[in-house]
Amino acid sequence: MRDFFISIWSIIDPLYFQCTRLTYPSCKEGNIFRVRLTKYKGRNIILSDGTLINKNDTLVKIHLHNVRLLKEFKNINSEIRKAKMIYKYVQMSLPGIENYIQNHTHSKKIKGIIGITMLNKGCERLGFEIFEISHPIYKWFKRISFLPIEILSSKNTSDWNVLKLHNPSYLFMSINKLSKYVQTMSEK
Repeated sequence: MRDFFISIWSIIDPLYFQCTRLTYPSCKEGNIFRVRLTKYKGRNIILSDGTLINKNDTLVKIHLHNVRLLKEFKNINSEIRKAKMIYKYVQMSLPGIENYIQNHTHSKKIKGIIGITMLNKGCERLGFEIFEISHPIYKWFKRISFLPIEILSSKNTSDWNVLKLHNPSYLFMSINKLSKYVQTMSEK
């Protein structure tokens, strides 16, 4: 049944890609992210490096390529192994995000990157800062929208436990922090 739903998702995904105005960062093959510019609509946020994110600031919204991950994880039972693979994919993809921002026509306006995830363990080590979604209706909406991914990705968790496991959170990273992170990675 899981394979059937992943196949259906694979068929629908290109339509989702078009409707959400997503694009692939062109500089890195295999980038796990799909991105688009967005105007931030949440509460004001101050990041650890002093970057202030205000309503209507321009950010790059990052989306994990979930259907690709689901296909790759189809035969992997270990949640720890999956988490390590996602961590590595994100780590390898961040230079492509930085390159996308540097080469974008609106690069001077872009203050940082934003994502919404239920996978926030280990994000700080990648340079992200986690902020709770404060609007209860939006938080509920994101939780429901992530439910199919949670159910399809976990072989051991019942549907009811998935509802209780995680809360969606914002992930932010300033442009400066992204550049420093990518530079540190390239020096290793």
